[in-house]
Amino acid sequence: MNKEQVLEILKSINYPGFSRDIVSFGMISSLEIEDRSITVELKITSQNEEKKRAVGLSIESALKKTGEFNQVEITHVQPQSAPVKTGQTQGVEPASPLAGIKYIIAVASGKGGVGKSTVAANIALALKQKDYSVGLLDLDIYGPSLPIILGINSQPELTSQKKLKPIEQYGLKVMSFGFISGNETPVIWRGPMVSRMTEQFFRDVEWGKLDYLILDLPPGTGDIQLTLTQKLKLDGAIMVTTPQDIALADVRKGADMFRKVQAPVIGVIENMSGFQIEGKIDGDIKSLKLTVMDKEIPLDKFGKFNFKMDLFKRGGGKNESKRLNVPLLAEIPFDRAIMETTDMGEPMVIKYPQSPITEIYGNIAARIVDILEN
Repeated sequence: MNKEQVLEILKSINYPGFSRDIVSFGMISSLEIEDRSITVELKITSQNEEKKRAVGLSIESALKKTGEFNQVEITHVQPQSAPVKTGQTQGVEPASPLAGIKYIIAVASGKGGVGKSTVAANIALALKQKDYSVGLLDLDIYGPSLPIILGINSQPELTSQKKLKPIEQYGLKVMSFGFISGNETPVIWRGPMVSRMTEQFFRDVEWGKLDYLILDLPPGTGDIQLTLTQKLKLDGAIMVTTPQDIALADVRKGADMFRKVQAPVIGVIENMSGFQIEGKIDGDIKSLKLTVMDKEIPLDKFGKFNFKMDLFKRGGGKNESKRLNVPLLAEIPFDRAIMETTDMGEPMVIKYPQSPITEIYGNIAARIVDILEN
């Protein structure tokens, strides 16, 4: 059996928590075949030893089932840290300087206006409600919105080591450039200054020990994203989109950027996914008929109705998740309460803990935990 045949067999093994195989992930560093013995060298950047062990056992089982090998040896190589140069994205694995943080997750989008910051804040709060220690870092230097979303008007203090202390709100540790610049001050900076400020947020903030650090990224694929992938080892990126084609075209670019720098995209969220209406009609329901946009809506025997209207279109997030071969984490519908709670600085998960939208955010948090920890 030659190396090409072995690789075909290994393509049947998916990385735990993903529907993508270990070969396409680039986790097979080398293969050495000698008679009836084979050594498989793995390059897995995750710190989760259980996942590494599971991959090794799956490889050993698959290769021994062929009857071609009496001995299968699994070794691991850790990629060396190195800076990413402009135009160089393949084969580089940055090291995280954020000691004490278990998982770092980026919430990203290809374009603005898709509700990414609102999603990031509510995901962080949903993880906190599951008793995880969570930090939330707003990296949108040109348009920081987390201070408004979380209702924070104070400024961070300095530690004795001259590091910034995150502001605590709703049980989260939060840091945003808006705390320093002010929410109404425009930032007129060129790329190098933005990159330096981004790096400072990694190096000069005293996060302490966290289970999860959620990064709220600016839209697009600019200087902040490049600095992020140079300086941190991301455990996953979540792409937020709305259903229309113009949003999906941009989110594809962002998702492909993360894949090129070897930061795994772990899921897609379709935000503003339709508008759900519930209500009740009083009167003789035998003679009443409810019609919306030429579509007749059924009434139950009490005159109640429940229907969902697609304001844009539907299925964009699902199609993108299929293209990336990652889960569709949720379809979050329009809800006036999301707008109201965002404007008042008391996010949905806090203001309405029993609402269907809060349940969706809780499900997203549970799926993130399942993907990264199981």
